[in-house]
Amino acid sequence: MEYLKKTFRWFGPSFGVTLEEIKQLGMEGVVTACHQIPTGEVWPVKSISEIKNKIESHGLEWSVVESVNIHNAIKYGHKDRDVYIRNYIETLKNLAENGIYTICYNFMPLIDWTRTNLNYELPNGAISLLYDPIAIAAFDLFILQRNRAERVYSGEMLKAATAYFERLDNDGRVTLEKSILAGLPGSKVPISMGYFKKSLVEVSQYTKLDLQKNLTYFLGIIIPEAEKLGIKMALHPDDPPFSVFGLPRVASTYEDLGFILDSYPSESNGLTFCSGSLGATPSNDLPKIVRDFGDRIHFIHLRNVQRDTNGSFYEATHLKGSVPMGKVMTEIVKEQKRRQEKGKSSVAIPLRPDHGHVLLDDKQRKDEFYPGYSLIGRAMGMAELSGLEEGVREVLGTE
Repeated sequence: MEYLKKTFRWFGPSFGVTLEEIKQLGMEGVVTACHQIPTGEVWPVKSISEIKNKIESHGLEWSVVESVNIHNAIKYGHKDRDVYIRNYIETLKNLAENGIYTICYNFMPLIDWTRTNLNYELPNGAISLLYDPIAIAAFDLFILQRNRAERVYSGEMLKAATAYFERLDNDGRVTLEKSILAGLPGSKVPISMGYFKKSLVEVSQYTKLDLQKNLTYFLGIIIPEAEKLGIKMALHPDDPPFSVFGLPRVASTYEDLGFILDSYPSESNGLTFCSGSLGATPSNDLPKIVRDFGDRIHFIHLRNVQRDTNGSFYEATHLKGSVPMGKVMTEIVKEQKRRQEKGKSSVAIPLRPDHGHVLLDDKQRKDEFYPGYSLIGRAMGMAELSGLEEGVREVLGTE
């Protein structure tokens, strides 16, 4: 049986990791995007081919696009959404023309992901990412000063957030704001507070049902085109998988993912399985998600999180944390076996180590990396995951 395809996310030469280094790590493929093109615009064939040629010149393949971002007009159902859907289809056609057929995307409102500390030091000195709901509440109440935000939080949380904010000096408050507004992947420019506030007011008027309707509208047009092109769309779950700032989420739970897949039954309408995103809440049974939705999983992100009872979590090493990574890997390998028995061509599912600690020599260039995308930390994660996969295959007898 084919092993999982080892891939590494790459944002380009200005983000601290080179293609030469990725090749030396033994990776087979690269996960990237045309980050320089604004969301909603068509990716020209020339721009795609230039990146692809650069990747292939290092003996690698462009395995997955992450991400062709969804324009807000589509997410929020604006009158001009069909213009941006047509642009999206043109981008898919141009990617297919270049032989790229797996597309990761998300439908998260406002921002792609949320953390409160991008330099959380662990006891061993490694640097991780942290989500703290008390810090979120402090930002919401006293920095963002969202209208009627206090209604979202319990009396105990209000008290804790107030105490947290009062302990912060001015630098601490600025750092918290920058951490939450860190920007979109592939950009070092934080989202401005003005844009964030304005967008939050708009997004707050939508319900979960509104966003689900807009997503199914998008899928209803995109998936038939993807089928013609042989493209597999792989929706990434929400990060974190619960409401932040009172905003609805549409890809956070087992039920959410089932709804998305059922909204347009097609192999082209699939998922990115992200153990770190889904694992940030104890209510998600990750092995069950792989077992039940495995035939529609087209891309895999594996990372671990260590949850606390207060709702906070930090990103742990790939094999140690609250995510039962051994059980997850077992279900992934079993899914590969099912695909092999059915004679499917997509047995070698692309997998990448998702995020990684900043440690050792990477500390000297940590400001170059996009948060979570160090070199050595992710390399260590892939080594751990590869060893785990090898052991699982031996136990299951699938080699």
